[in-house]
Amino acid sequence: MRLLIAAAAAAFIALVAGCAQPGAGQPGLMDVAERPAEKALLAGIRAYEDAQYGDAEKHLDTALRTGLASAKDRAVANKHLAFIYCTTNRVAECEAAFRAARKADPAFALSKSEAGHPLWGPVYRRALP
Repeated sequence: MRLLIAAAAAAFIALVAGCAQPGAGQPGLMDVAERPAEKALLAGIRAYEDAQYGDAEKHLDTALRTGLASAKDRAVANKHLAFIYCTTNRVAECEAAFRAARKADPAFALSKSEAGHPLWGPVYRRALP
């Protein structure tokens, strides 16, 4: 999963860099990782991976409130929040988080294995038919 975080950060850098000329003030990984929202997102994903769901929820909420620059990052934050909400039997919040993920990124979709999860799979299919 740490590789996924690094890949996501690299993709974000590429997105932010856009059409800028090489060396023309493009942000580096450390620049992006130190932004408050992105830093909170990385901390939230790390806490989620470590099964520290209370801390993960706080960090992910902070990331969203602080203003993640990337739509895909907003979708990822909402996806992880949905997982946390579903596992703590907060079904309405879980559905809302899946909808927020899709609103942030219209291409948002769970992987096949994620969509098949017994707790959040049915909620995901109901929220995003």
